[in-house]
Amino acid sequence: MQIIWLGHGSFRIEIEDQVLLVDPWLNGNPMMEGQDVDAAVAGATQILVTHGHGDHTADIVEISKKTGAPVSGIVELAGLLHGMGAAEGQAFNKGGTVRFGDVAVTMVPASHSSSMSVDGAARYTGMEIGYMIAGEGHVIYVSGDTGIMADMGWMGEYHRPDIGILSTGGHYTMDMKQAAFAAKKYFDFKTVIPCHYRTFPLLEQSADALKQGLPGVDVIEPQVMQPITL
Repeated sequence: MQIIWLGHGSFRIEIEDQVLLVDPWLNGNPMMEGQDVDAAVAGATQILVTHGHGDHTADIVEISKKTGAPVSGIVELAGLLHGMGAAEGQAFNKGGTVRFGDVAVTMVPASHSSSMSVDGAARYTGMEIGYMIAGEGHVIYVSGDTGIMADMGWMGEYHRPDIGILSTGGHYTMDMKQAAFAAKKYFDFKTVIPCHYRTFPLLEQSADALKQGLPGVDVIEPQVMQPITL
């Protein structure tokens, strides 16, 4: 398995027979300046979206058209993106599990907000969510943009993810200390990868507090377009 950070909250996950793009925001993403955008999306088999904000959805229709990768997400947002020209994937909802080849993806709650600008007006895009992605003997929890929530308790107990991809930048999501608290209280991660940080000065710039709060956990600070092999 390879997990490749595309900056901010965007990831390329190569797992089993799938290449999953999660919230791929490439154009206008400061972390992707000077990077090979074509390589970032090459061979994509599926696009997963967590919520409607522009720093997660702005490029999805274009990437879907370019790669042919279907877009999957919560019903309202997936339907909107399909109507805008994205290839039709799975429009499902919290608690639902879909299969992409040998990979199982379950939609789980998050605590944030979700809207898109359509024709100059904000439009409701369904609820914000995260994913549990199972394959190659691992379960990856992709938190999406979220604060700490009690739902993490049953999510950790039921899905038992060993890898956490957690939004940790603060201001809009958990910060590093909060993410460490949530990881320690609700989960039993072997590996944690922070994201949604370093993009802008407003966000946290270092994962030191996350590392300090999770002794015994392999906290990997990702570097853009550099594969993490697990």
